[in-house]
Amino acid sequence: LIDGWLAGVEQEAAQYRKQFALFDSLYVGGGTPSVLPVEAFHRLLEALRSRFEFAADTEVTIELNPEDGKAAFFKALRSSGVNRLSFGVQSFIDGELAFLKRRHTARDARVALEKARSAGLDNISIDLMYLIPGQSEESWVRTLEEALSFEPAHLSCYQLTCEARTPFGRMKADGRIAVPDEETERRFFLLTSRFLRDHGFIHYEISNFARDEKSISRHNRKYWRHVPYLGLGPAAHSFDGTMRWWNARSVKTYCRALAAGQRPVEDSETLTVEQFRLERLYLGLRTREGVPLTDACDGAIPVAQVASLEKEGLIRIQGDRVLPTTEGYCVADRLSLMFPG
Repeated sequence: LIDGWLAGVEQEAAQYRKQFALFDSLYVGGGTPSVLPVEAFHRLLEALRSRFEFAADTEVTIELNPEDGKAAFFKALRSSGVNRLSFGVQSFIDGELAFLKRRHTARDARVALEKARSAGLDNISIDLMYLIPGQSEESWVRTLEEALSFEPAHLSCYQLTCEARTPFGRMKADGRIAVPDEETERRFFLLTSRFLRDHGFIHYEISNFARDEKSISRHNRKYWRHVPYLGLGPAAHSFDGTMRWWNARSVKTYCRALAAGQRPVEDSETLTVEQFRLERLYLGLRTREGVPLTDACDGAIPVAQVASLEKEGLIRIQGDRVLPTTEGYCVADRLSLMFPG
């Protein structure tokens, strides 16, 4: 299966080699790439480098599960040119990890992080999760404190969501877990932001924090800036600035299409000018960069409405840009709807 998947990615990459220009970031994610053998990583990275042009300082990130982290594996990644790791730790509390059905323990996470740093891979991002049922503010702060003890360059802190047709969604539907109210969500969010900012981190996107400017995720920032990107592999999404498309989810369907000389695209959509503007507004208001005021208001600026949002503490105006405040982040999904379009 791995060989077939790799061959498919190589074929798909060849289909796009003339469509995209210079890349300065490469992200291997979308699930559990750390289960791949080292040889597969070597082959994948070499295949991409031979088909596309990459900048000399390209950010090369690999997503990892802590239980897959072995010393030899980290050394091999470094020799392959990987220079950034993203660990899906989620929590340093074993009870919380058990609830999340994670295969690793808190000790596994500690050991993996230590081995990565020992291998010379110190550009590390740690994914954490809050609002886990049974989690207290105190246990969340303990997880944050332990994460900081490993001196990560970057932290991603996500709220547990209970989507329909998922195990957690079913638990929510039948009353086995309680969903936190908006005030609890707000309290945990503000606690997280304040704690990490007090420890010197930049809160540069709703869920993301960087030790300094150079530690901001180059790859993810492209999504928030709504610039073109190329995704390869089953279920991968791509965007060329006008059209968005996504691949078949099934590995078999994906490989079958490529074997027939076809692109494995499941569907696509071309954005209208208004759709593009609204998406850029929605994404921009999730970041500290914000958006140009004229973009937010689609030309005409409603002074009274902008002043009202500023008075509520949801935005601030800096030059010709609208910047969300930390309180504005709390209502980011609704903030973009507060501007006329």
